[in-house]
Order: sequence, then C-alpha cells, then structure tokens
Amino acid sequence: MVRVSSNGTGEREARPLLEVIRVSKAFGGLMALMEVSLRVWPGQIKGLIGPNGAGKTTLFNLITGTLRPTSGDIRFQGRSIVGLPPYRIAALGIARTFQNVQLFPGMTVLEHVLVGGHRHGHSGMLEAILRAPRMRREEEAARARAWEILERVGLTEWADHPAEGLPLGLQRILEIARALAATPQLLLLDEPGAGLNPSEKARLAELIRQLHQEGITILLVEHDMSLVMGLAEEIAVLDYGRLIAEGPPEVIQRDPRVIAAYLGEEELPHVARG
Repeated sequence: MVRVSSNGTGEREARPLLEVIRVSKAFGGLMALMEVSLRVWPGQIKGLIGPNGAGKTTLFNLITGTLRPTSGDIRFQGRSIVGLPPYRIAALGIARTFQNVQLFPGMTVLEHVLVGGHRHGHSGMLEAILRAPRMRREEEAARARAWEILERVGLTEWADHPAEGLPLGLQRILEIARALAATPQLLLLDEPGAGLNPSEKARLAELIRQLHQEGITILLVEHDMSLVMGLAEEIAVLDYGRLIAEGPPEVIQRDPRVIAAYLGEEELPHVARG
C-alpha cells in the first residue's frame, strides 16, 4: 500500500509504526508461529485473518509483551520491544482489546475507562492518602478525559451503569473505550465483532472508521470477512502459524492459498469498500 504523505506525493512513510521480523513462537514441541514478518504503517487499518488456531492471538500476545518470541524481533517506532514488560509496551503507545470480553465485576462503565487511563497519573501513595492538591487535579483531569472518551464512542448515557449489565455490543465498545484511555498510537483489536448482531457490527465498523480518521493506527483480527474486508486497507493471512498471503482486500479475496485455508470455500465474500 502507498500512503499519501502530508505533501500529497503519495510516498510511503519512511518507517513502519510496527514491524514484526521473522518471529517464531514455540510452546514445547508445538510451533504456534513460524518466521512471521509483517509491517503496520502509521495511520493504517491492517487486517489479520486466518482460521482458528492460525496464531493470530499469539501474535497479539507477543506484540503486547504477555509472551516472548522464541526467535525474531518486534519493533515499535524503530525500537525493539522484545523483553519489555506489558506495562512498558503500553506506555510506548500500544493498547489492545481481547477476543473474550474482559470486564471488571462491580465496576461502572465510567470506572472502566478511568482504569484504562491510570498510567497518566503521577501522584504517589502518600499524596493519594492525604488527598494532596496534585492528586485532586489528576483525578479531575482523568474524569474529564474519561467523559471525553465516552462521548467519542457514544457511551455517555451508560456511564454510571454496571459494565457487566451492558449488551455484548456495548461491552465490546467499552473495551475499545478503555483501550483509548491509554492514548495509544497503535490499537490492537482482537475479534471485536465476535458474537455481535448486524446492527452492532455496523456500529462497531463506524467507530473503527472514526478512530482511523482521528489518526489511530489499527491492527484488526476478525473472523467476519465482510467486516474486515470492508475496513482494512491491507490484509495479512496466517495459516498454521505461517504468513501465507498479504495485500489489499481485492487481492486477498482471489488468492487461492487463502481460499484453500478457509475450508476450501469457492470464494471469500466480495465487499465493496466504502
């Protein structure tokens, strides 16, 4: 893909935001990923697809530091992040959602977003206990930032509701809101459309496009081909831990290796991108 630069020349950015370089991951004798290489460019929506067990979530876990590669390198903004703990990687500007919704019992929608922005605070324990002026200012700023995020994603009317009581579609959006509270440059979405009905998926797609327009780079894992083909500018395909194809949606739709990976379907759904 060619990215249009600010001067309109159509040149690609000089450096990818995220670069996965010949990454492999073994669990005992099982190779979950085998020398996978891919790039995500600033401002891009990139899709990552593949059958169940292809290694997509494993790759997300490697990028976010919850797993460490057996070999290879992962670079963010030109810097290797292999070996960094997850909190350090998050502080660099990478946030994610999860395949299975992970909410905190007993907490409201607003409280979830406040938790997502915790890294912005600088007050110490003593300041918190004494309710020091800096602590109070940080709390006020965090609350204002959380409300702004809820407005962006359309959840203000649910702010004081228990998060676990939301419909699944809104829980998925809340997970995105919590990730946005960390002010990420790169947002990893792990099957955000799973279990959603058509209207919920339409709302989700609208939100992803909005975040893209705001300048957030997105790496999207999704099983719904219509959803991912309609959103992604470029798609990478994993099968049994190997990268088997990469390119624009219209190319991926016709790739015989991709068609074979999806249980021998005659074709992947064609989607006109809007």
